[in-house]
Amino acid sequence: MNLNKKILSTLVVSAMLSASTVYAADVPAGTQLAKKQDIVINNGSEPGSLDPQLIQGVPGSHIAMQQFEGLINQDANGATVPGVAKSWDNKDNKVFTFHLRDNAKWSNGKPVTAQDFVFAWRRLVDPKTASPYSYYLQLTGMENVDAIIDGKMDPSKLGVKALDDHTLQVTLSHSVPYFVKMMANSSVFPVYPPVVEKWGDKWTQPQHIVSNGAYKLSKWVVNSRIVLVRNPDYWNNKKTVINKVTFLPVSDQVAAMNRFMAGEIDMTYEVPNEQFKHLQKDYPNDLKVTGYLCNYYYDFNNKKPPFNDVRLRKALSYAINRDVITKYVTGKGEQPLYGFTPAATDGFTPPNLAYAHMTQAQRMAKAREWMKEAGYGKGGKQLDISILYNTSGNHKKIALAVAQMWKSLGVKVTLENQEWKTFLQTRQNHQFTVARDAWCGDYNEASTFMTLMMTGNTQNNADYSDKAYDALMNKALNTADDKARNALYTKAEDILVNDAPIAPIYSYVNARLVKPTVGGYPMHNALDYYYVKNFYMKAKK
Repeated sequence: MNLNKKILSTLVVSAMLSASTVYAADVPAGTQLAKKQDIVINNGSEPGSLDPQLIQGVPGSHIAMQQFEGLINQDANGATVPGVAKSWDNKDNKVFTFHLRDNAKWSNGKPVTAQDFVFAWRRLVDPKTASPYSYYLQLTGMENVDAIIDGKMDPSKLGVKALDDHTLQVTLSHSVPYFVKMMANSSVFPVYPPVVEKWGDKWTQPQHIVSNGAYKLSKWVVNSRIVLVRNPDYWNNKKTVINKVTFLPVSDQVAAMNRFMAGEIDMTYEVPNEQFKHLQKDYPNDLKVTGYLCNYYYDFNNKKPPFNDVRLRKALSYAINRDVITKYVTGKGEQPLYGFTPAATDGFTPPNLAYAHMTQAQRMAKAREWMKEAGYGKGGKQLDISILYNTSGNHKKIALAVAQMWKSLGVKVTLENQEWKTFLQTRQNHQFTVARDAWCGDYNEASTFMTLMMTGNTQNNADYSDKAYDALMNKALNTADDKARNALYTKAEDILVNDAPIAPIYSYVNARLVKPTVGGYPMHNALDYYYVKNFYMKAKK
């Protein structure tokens, strides 16, 4: 893909970041630390995998960020800081060179090398791996990535190479100014080639796994707990304070809240919607509410009748009263969402959507018109829908509310819940009529959302495909100028709204309970990236 506008070919931008900067736990002077530096975190569900290249979903990503470390990390405010790479430079935002720490090690004491990143990234895009995140490197425009994923070229041709053990060079097919930001995602974390090659899909078991993060896997009891312990070989281990991290897969928000109150959990995944006001009033020091670059929506199965009819998709989307859901069902400060990309996304200007300015009565009237045109509703055929969602009290309450709204259109709705791993597989295989979905940004730029709806994206659960949308997105991804690129995103968003492949519902806030004894919790990271190596446990007062 070629740029429409040539940029200066000799521009070199350096990161000017020092390896001596503090990125781990920064304990304020005078803080009295607890004698026992252990933390228990509810992770919401059992992760589908602990393999960085196979992870999909926030629960797996949260654990990976403790076990592994990529080229860069994020600080408490979401800013990019060095990880394994101590510095980097680039030419034209197209050729990036990362200079790795010479003291970065794996948990077996072996050095982390540039070759380990090359191995992981080739593995990510290799069709044999069948990674649900293979598309992520496509977003970067890395040289030859499309042909490799399509099986037309060998993974060894990917635009990444080790210049030496501690220098990694990446070549993109077009300029991507935000490329470095993308390197905080778990899918591009390195893996240790010898254990992957020796143990295959069993390499993440506690007795085999080798990792390079601040923590290493000690125990994994499926559907019970995952225990990580401090990794003494981590390059910045001297700044780590917490010794043990226990992740629990409690999907019931009420049960998690009760265990928090009983002192069994130090940090929850989220809070029960119906308890939010009570917690806000009675536990203000424990309740942490932060902005979150994340959207909540329902997928329609676009290729499966009757949802190959845009009139039905739009009717059902219009019939969802987002104000009622955000005010009475969730009630934590979420914002009604009428497009796909949250307005808070850096640089993005949402289109002026007419239906967002209608009253709900006007939207319902239009929805009934479309239902009638499609042959459903009063005097027409009965529309039967099943809403699929992963087991969660909060998701169930939203599904119940939406079902009531759709019932007023004459739609018969049944609810179907599945545990996380099964749900992910069912949704990805498009074995549903309507499915709950959400997307939390992998980096703060509109493409992290909008590329999901491109034809063939492995995270395109709605199975949506539109040539005009793809063309606009491809043009946007090849546009170096931020303002021009975001103008193209706005036009593409208009197409999405008119085609209604999904029903957007709201943009998130992140609300969880955190014990006052937990120090270092990030309050301003919009992607909810947290690193336990930055935490510390304070003594109880």
